[in-house]
Amino acid sequence: MSREQTDHTTAAEAAEIENTPLPVVLFDGGCPLCSREIDHYRRVRGADQIQWVDISRTPNLQWLYGIDPDTAMRRFHVRRSDGEWLTGAYAFAEVWLHLRGYRVAGLLVTKTRLLPLFDWAYRRFADWRFERRRCDGDRCAVTPRPDANEGVSK
Repeated sequence: MSREQTDHTTAAEAAEIENTPLPVVLFDGGCPLCSREIDHYRRVRGADQIQWVDISRTPNLQWLYGIDPDTAMRRFHVRRSDGEWLTGAYAFAEVWLHLRGYRVAGLLVTKTRLLPLFDWAYRRFADWRFERRRCDGDRCAVTPRPDANEGVSK
């Protein structure tokens, strides 16, 4: 499959994405903080074994992954290679387990009782980020950016 995903995904392409043995990371490329962090991770050895999906550029997210865009925008999501979805700090720990230089941190937080605490803190931050950065007044608009053909890459 190509490194770019169009908004006209075929059934065959969707099946390939769904059946990929690679972990899948959903991230908000429209968030400057999120983009910088993911850009950093993508330069680390092991990142080529992860499928990175910019949800701000992927209008057919629900069809591809069964997750509505609003839910994906609110929390960091990672689908493990066995198909299980993780969110928040649990998702970050999963990514770290695949990246050189981060594996020890991933093992440390998954093997200790720190992960629930980190996840609690992450949820508070994620709610703040979503409400403050994505919302205008009492309305939150989650719409794909115009360059929707660049959302999925490996």
